[in-house]
Amino acid sequence: MSAWRRIAYRAARPLLFAFDAEAIHHTTLDLLATFGRRLPALCRLASGVGTGDAARDPVEVIGLRFRNRVGLGAGFDKDGVAIEGWASLGFGFVELGTVTPRPQAGNPRPRLTRLPRDRALINRMGFNNAGAEALAQRIDAARPRLPDGFVVGVNIGRNRDGDVDDYPTAARAVADVADYLAINVSSPNTPGLRDLEDPGRLHELLAMVREAAPAQPLVVKLSPDLTHNRRADIVRGLTDVATGVVLSNTTTVRVGLRSGSADETGGLSGAPLGPLTLGAVAEARRIGSDRLAIVASGGIASGADAAAAIEAGADLVQLWTGMIYTGPGLIGDAVRSC
Repeated sequence: MSAWRRIAYRAARPLLFAFDAEAIHHTTLDLLATFGRRLPALCRLASGVGTGDAARDPVEVIGLRFRNRVGLGAGFDKDGVAIEGWASLGFGFVELGTVTPRPQAGNPRPRLTRLPRDRALINRMGFNNAGAEALAQRIDAARPRLPDGFVVGVNIGRNRDGDVDDYPTAARAVADVADYLAINVSSPNTPGLRDLEDPGRLHELLAMVREAAPAQPLVVKLSPDLTHNRRADIVRGLTDVATGVVLSNTTTVRVGLRSGSADETGGLSGAPLGPLTLGAVAEARRIGSDRLAIVASGGIASGADAAAAIEAGADLVQLWTGMIYTGPGLIGDAVRSC
């Protein structure tokens, strides 16, 4: 990352952190939506990804052509507010959602906490989103203005009061506009959701989604809190029913954190997940060989982190919390390192 981008974001971060975390998050999305459409050059300047850099090294993964290996993780832009903005920043892909069939408000606020000393976040959002139909409309409206090779994935889940039938319902709603579907069975903020990581139940669920959206590649987002044996069993079973796996979601484990708010309930993301992500990626690559694509998600806070994930066996990487602490220049670092 260039020195001036690093200095500029360090100067701006105290002001950003003075505001409520969720409020400034939504403000950022709204600004990016505006700049992405009207001032894309400003987005490229902020991220350090030139128009040539973004598509310099395309890659074929899960049957799709990505203009680069670096994407935005699910949860940052649940409702597709700033799709064009993410493309303007130079990402190779975006994973929108998690989206549910019906709109829902999510858990009560406050539900997003910064842990600055740990370069981490704790969230208990609870799949707050405007619903699958609304997201499908936003993707459809943005499509004509997106660059070649910019892939749009949709992460789907169930409503808090729903059941497994919510997954095929959400899949049908976005099937015509999504390039791939990510199946979220690992959020810690929806009661009972992680029970779907049981290999038998997961196979049944994937069969239901496959029937509802037969043309879309399916990837499964797993928890970092799985035991090695449990994750190995799941990955072995996925090779015949899915095209990829996202490793991983947020964790409920709190080990070695220094921030005063570390005991908040919810899922932890950010730098503490880095070692877990690399270990899970390497393990999945050994077990799944080349039969599953692997998306590394969690703890990627530098270009070196992104490169390490690729070296460990990932095909793609996703950014999220790292940008909160490092700024948009992280995108450029990651793209150039992958």
